[in-house]
Amino acid sequence: MHEQQKDPGTPKVGLVLTGGGARAAYQVGVLRAIAELSPDKSRNPFPIICGTSAGAINAASIAVSANNFAEGVERLEAVWSNFHVDQIYRSDFPGVLHNTLRCLLSLISTEYGQHHPISLLDNSPLEALLRNRFSFRTIQHSIRSGSLYALGLTVWGYTSGQSVTFYQAAKEVSPWKRAQRLGVPAEIGVGHLMASSAIPFIFPAVKLNREFFGDGSMRQLAPISPALHLGADKVLIIGVRKPVTDEPKRVSVSGYPPFAQIAGHALNSIFVDSLDVDLERLLRINETLKLIPPVAFEENNISLRPVEAMMIAPSEGINEIAQKYADTLPWIMRYLYRAIGAMGPNGSTLLSYVLFEMAFCRDLIELGYSDTLQQKTELLKFIGIQNNENGPER
Repeated sequence: MHEQQKDPGTPKVGLVLTGGGARAAYQVGVLRAIAELSPDKSRNPFPIICGTSAGAINAASIAVSANNFAEGVERLEAVWSNFHVDQIYRSDFPGVLHNTLRCLLSLISTEYGQHHPISLLDNSPLEALLRNRFSFRTIQHSIRSGSLYALGLTVWGYTSGQSVTFYQAAKEVSPWKRAQRLGVPAEIGVGHLMASSAIPFIFPAVKLNREFFGDGSMRQLAPISPALHLGADKVLIIGVRKPVTDEPKRVSVSGYPPFAQIAGHALNSIFVDSLDVDLERLLRINETLKLIPPVAFEENNISLRPVEAMMIAPSEGINEIAQKYADTLPWIMRYLYRAIGAMGPNGSTLLSYVLFEMAFCRDLIELGYSDTLQQKTELLKFIGIQNNENGPER
């Protein structure tokens, strides 16, 4: 995972944007703070950008605007701060009814299911939004101009069971193959974003080349790894869950957990648990490498190297924030989510992943912005911006 970078010079800072559905609005607030703190508003501070699931959409948005970072962040915020669920999935009664009937028919008819996707929600509005908002041709232009070195989006193959990172990068970047992990060059497009954000069961899988792919967070055992393979010397990770510092309380329960509570824990295991493990592993490797004398690296041809990492994560529980805005959903979605237990406290985790509503997203954006400013000094140093009395400078 810690492969030696051949080209010396200024360290390449990699940006890792994790999955999390509507929780990814938090990432937008972090990016807004970074854009405001940067003295050169147009300069992209992250030559390597990697994203998964909703984080893939944010990553691609920054990549297509790499020639003007602040402007790209501003456009991204304009979308998230005005979100409604009907821009992500059909939330009107006819649309929900049609998709529900299609889903049921797919379950009872093998032949019908082979030609029609099985999913709880119809996310065709998201595809239309992405086609309207993204100009993917600018990615290669940004790479040629030097504003971007690499963009990597991770998906998961339903047939192969492999975690695949499709990347568009400078010519010196080579494909990689590890246990259940691949890096494949590609011309990034809408299909890659739809596949990476296809939350299992909730959104349908997408066929790319010869295989159907779903949400890249599934079985992504090393979410930091793609950024390192693409050449990052250090990584800034933007998470979507408040760090767990205390052991959960053991309480007695009388009833069976609702579907939404079980689904919420499943989504946490998909989206956030592997990141915690991978970051812990990276930090432990760094500590181990400190114990090896420098001469031993040369004598034994050791290619490992320490990789600096910094993580910005919510200081508040996003589940609790989601509960405050549950009533902003359209009535049909409130009815559907209430039926599976997502509107109560025990189902708030699931709700936080699908609550693509303006008020909730704006609250998360402000939280991300505030949390980032709290770490301003450390952040500026990490991404290579020196702070003085007159403000930040490079």
